[in-house]
Amino acid sequence: MYGYVIINQSELKFKEFELYRSYYCGFCRKLREKYGFPGQMTLSYDMTFLIMLLCDLYDAEDITGSTRCAAHPLVSHPTRVNEFTDYAADMNLILSYYSCLDDWTDERKLHKLALANLLKSRSGKATVNYGKKAAVVRDRLDRLHEAEKNGDTDIDRVSGYFGDIMGELFAVHEDEWEISLRRMGFFLGKFIYIMDAYEDLEKDEKKGCYNPLLPLKDREDFEDYVKQILTMMMAGCCEIFETLPCIENVSVMRNILYSGVWTKYNAVQAKKKEEAVNE
Repeated sequence: MYGYVIINQSELKFKEFELYRSYYCGFCRKLREKYGFPGQMTLSYDMTFLIMLLCDLYDAEDITGSTRCAAHPLVSHPTRVNEFTDYAADMNLILSYYSCLDDWTDERKLHKLALANLLKSRSGKATVNYGKKAAVVRDRLDRLHEAEKNGDTDIDRVSGYFGDIMGELFAVHEDEWEISLRRMGFFLGKFIYIMDAYEDLEKDEKKGCYNPLLPLKDREDFEDYVKQILTMMMAGCCEIFETLPCIENVSVMRNILYSGVWTKYNAVQAKKKEEAVNE
């Protein structure tokens, strides 16, 4: 359930894209420094957004630099890291480890088991600093696994488990911003879960896998129904975001929340239209 909180690059200015990429490359480098190549394999756009949000909200000081990597060995890219880059790296390891275990349990994906084994000791290091948050992640993934095993079709309840996880990750401190960040993460997490289910609907149906949207797919208003739910989740997320005193990264984050998160949805819609034309 990664890869939905992304930029819409075509609508970003070059300077804005370079700013975003510096946080992304900095996060990638930090994962490699702290957790080696296995940690780097968990790199996600979603956590890059969280880094930018927390950095802006708490006025964290960025340390700038440059890096080369296996993906771009000939070109050096600027990087930005701060205290929340470390935090996101730890949270990413914890979430990735438990998610890989669940993927192995649910679908017996060998590559997920292999990655989980590589991340096991490394996630333990992250858990030392964030035991409470790790416990919440583990608990909600267990509940999610149980709901999926029982074929729970209550999309609000099931997506809420992942919403709780994202809310816990967003609420970095117990302070004046905790409630807002927790609610923002909750709505965004529900959006991610439902969007993931929507994108995988056809694949899950063919494989006979669990998907909370499958019982609803024959509704005449199914497409409108899903779009309405997704819109409600992002409306809740964006409403809270606009109350936060973010300034430095706000244009990039608005690009992500108002446009980028819909990239996968638009791709699914385009595919459906193409298939309808070719029938």
